[in-house]
Amino acid sequence: MSLTGSVWLVIIAALIAANLPFVNHRWLAVGPAAAPRKPLAGRLAELIVLYFLVGGLALLLERRAGQIAPQGWEFYAITGTLFLTLAFPGFVYRYLLRRHG
Repeated sequence: MSLTGSVWLVIIAALIAANLPFVNHRWLAVGPAAAPRKPLAGRLAELIVLYFLVGGLALLLERRAGQIAPQGWEFYAITGTLFLTLAFPGFVYRYLLRRHG
């Protein structure tokens, strides 16, 4: 896979993973459905787990492309806020647009 393809794969995976906790009631999209609703704290915990899974995918692709660049706390702060930004459409759908009732 080319470097550009790897970058797009990570971006698309991050977009899907960031919105996944907000569009379904299953834990990590494979577990049993939360009864009756998954709480916001559970969705945020799931968001953190998915952040690290996408980070692992990015690390794997970077390792296949060449040497892994060392990262400081700034990198993780930026990627974390980017992941939260990518989660915004799912959050808006779940808590602001969808009618509860």
